[in-house]
Amino acid sequence: MKRIFIAETVKHVGETVKLAGWVHNRRDHGKIIFIDLRDKTGIIQTVIIPDHVEVYEEAKKIRNEFVIEIEGAVKERPQSARNEKSVTGGVEMEVEKLLILNECKALPFEINKDTKDVSEELRLKHRYLDLRTERMKSNIFQRGKITKFFRDHLEKEGFLEVETPVLGKSTAEGARDYIVPSRIYKGKFYALPQSPQQYKQLLMTAGVERYFQVAKCFRDEDTRGDRQPEFTQLDLEMSFVEQEDVMDTIETMLIKTVTELYPEKKIQAVPFPRITYKDAMEKYGSDRPDIRTDKNDPNLLAFCWVVDFPFFEKDENSATGWTFTHNPFSSPKPEHMRMLMDKKDVAEILTTQYDVVLNGYEIGGGSIRNHRPEALKKVLDIMGIPEDRVQREYGHMLEAFEMGTPPHGGIALGFDRLVMLLQNEPNIREVIPFAKNGEAEDMLMGAPSAVEERQLAEVGIKIPKVAAKDKKPAKKKIV
Repeated sequence: MKRIFIAETVKHVGETVKLAGWVHNRRDHGKIIFIDLRDKTGIIQTVIIPDHVEVYEEAKKIRNEFVIEIEGAVKERPQSARNEKSVTGGVEMEVEKLLILNECKALPFEINKDTKDVSEELRLKHRYLDLRTERMKSNIFQRGKITKFFRDHLEKEGFLEVETPVLGKSTAEGARDYIVPSRIYKGKFYALPQSPQQYKQLLMTAGVERYFQVAKCFRDEDTRGDRQPEFTQLDLEMSFVEQEDVMDTIETMLIKTVTELYPEKKIQAVPFPRITYKDAMEKYGSDRPDIRTDKNDPNLLAFCWVVDFPFFEKDENSATGWTFTHNPFSSPKPEHMRMLMDKKDVAEILTTQYDVVLNGYEIGGGSIRNHRPEALKKVLDIMGIPEDRVQREYGHMLEAFEMGTPPHGGIALGFDRLVMLLQNEPNIREVIPFAKNGEAEDMLMGAPSAVEERQLAEVGIKIPKVAAKDKKPAKKKIV
């Protein structure tokens, strides 16, 4: 007999079926044993009576979270015993066969309750258990649905999904790189991508025109509630577009996502308000303004766009005292291109950067790009990057821009933050299946960890001995 999912039992009243899953709860009522069985689709009440002697004796061994397989007849429950809140609340199964597939030892925390009040360290160490809980399961299921919705929507809009490399080149893009040593080329390193920025622009040079990717990104930054060492972006780029084209594409997709997947939620204003960086700072004191009219409503979504960012900001570590505010590949506003090319009034140059903000969180950012090499060179020149470094880190981009690169622009959505907000969670660790803790540690796998001397020798690296007291930094409060 083929196993069916629990949610399907309502279609099989009066029939004998096979189910398998986890024991959500076990209750003894006199001589009758009740077992609530759970799979990914729901929970069903099953009944075990003494008439089925072998099954009854086996059921006495069962505890919560045992994995079992059962067969039996699906029956309608009495009207007085029905649970209208559950899809399967109107049926139950009388178990005729039972097989224990795997036992479960004492749990570190209860699975049939919300784990919000359980130590996060404990939850992350036993994440495979935490993900069995209703809230966490819902978070991961919804994350998958949003991913699929984005893919389906963008494919209909003519975008092509293209995977870009994870092993790339270390370049200055705003954060510290994670670097990977090369065994073949000792003393040289790959870098994990902070974003697919350069590759997606090169895809525009390649004539793809409309690209997207659900991309893994890596940044060696100090941690906080909405940051992780690795995170996910919904990344896209478009050729022959202006700023409003990209913004309209994303705005339409976000509105449809909320409407179709979260109908209980309300978007405060459509179209999304446009706020200049200057006005946002003056009125809200932040370039991520929370413009909700009622901050106590968990289903109110206040999207807005922040535009007209300064291109450059002061940086005492720069040779010229200037660095970029977002990334060096942005184009200035058309009316400020001459200021860029003349390196005049640098502080006044505004960029085509646009950020989409939701309830006080930046959930995405993009820009129209410099597609001409001379404009990108001016940006790097203003930042004081010497010519040899320009050629070393950006030479491939400059050469590509001399090969018929079209005007283009794009955006990247912070996928984890978006899911966090849609699911009403306090931080992104709650919506990432196997998250790191607030100190960038993988509590489940025990990473980062030491590696064997042999592995270090293969890549030409020698680690100096470190005193025991210096091996691990002091614990910091998780926020």
